[in-house]
Amino acid sequence: MQVSDFDFNLPEHLIAKAPLEQRDGAKLLHLDTSITDKAILDLPYLVQAGDVWVVNDTKVIPARLMGKKESGGKVEVLLLEPLGQDNVWSAWGKANKPLTVGTMVHFSDSFSGKIIKRDGKNIEVKLIADDVGAAIESHGHMPLPPYINRPDSEEDKQRYQTVFAEHKGAVAAPTAGLHLTPELMQKMEEHGANFVHITLHVGPGTFQPIQVDNTNDHIMHEEAYIISQQAADTINQAKQAGHRIVAVGTTSLRTLEAASQSGTLQAGSARTDIFITPSYQFKMTDALLTNFHLPKSTLLMLVSALAGQDNIKAAYQHAIQNNYRFYSYGDAMFIP
Repeated sequence: MQVSDFDFNLPEHLIAKAPLEQRDGAKLLHLDTSITDKAILDLPYLVQAGDVWVVNDTKVIPARLMGKKESGGKVEVLLLEPLGQDNVWSAWGKANKPLTVGTMVHFSDSFSGKIIKRDGKNIEVKLIADDVGAAIESHGHMPLPPYINRPDSEEDKQRYQTVFAEHKGAVAAPTAGLHLTPELMQKMEEHGANFVHITLHVGPGTFQPIQVDNTNDHIMHEEAYIISQQAADTINQAKQAGHRIVAVGTTSLRTLEAASQSGTLQAGSARTDIFITPSYQFKMTDALLTNFHLPKSTLLMLVSALAGQDNIKAAYQHAIQNNYRFYSYGDAMFIP
């Protein structure tokens, strides 16, 4: 398919730059046989008894580190994931001049990094501190998406994180889950929803524009996921009983589909680069709660695969005409 088939024009003022005052205060577009305007607080009434709502409990780390070279030049490092060896991380590096192997970057008087490998903006950096984990937490900034285009704030430390975030490792939030509160989830449970946790550590590739014209030529970013045996059993039993499996966000959906290519959901730890386009046949996911996505993005292709390309185009046009807020801090859509 042509990537241009997934383009649309979005007015700048509809891009949400900050969270709403109330976490559960967003609007909700209900895309069923028709398009209906609802609110996130209506979710309990969209639950069907026996539903399994699958949430991604990854936790966003303050992965943006701002430092200086010994020459004084400014450097920004975006940590991606640890490489399992002596505090070495894969990362993206940005500086006025290309970073060279051996360069020391100082994030504070007691926290530094040494560039040990470089390939374009992709680097490997050895972090140096008495307690590297604590240093990242103290000096790192929340990795807000580039389209938010402002420094992170104290508020972002809470609001760019789901209430069920548990396992550190993401450098982007699973944003559909940002709308849920303990009170709302309890009401959904009272209406018959069962929440199950899985983990996919969201990478920055989710925001990267596709650089090719044809979807067949795109190389998808890879992410790590974990599914417990208990979660897999609960989801498989519900599926076999004819209940809906509802993915809360595209990251939950990608995990469900990556781990169910055999027909049943497999427990365990693995990595996935699954790329879902409108030709895809879904194995596990029946419904989706999701935010509104970037033009020509892999995530827009994914929701088009689930709901149908024409339906998504109509939904997005309705959202634009009715001033829905877009992207990470924006409003949501439910595809049953």
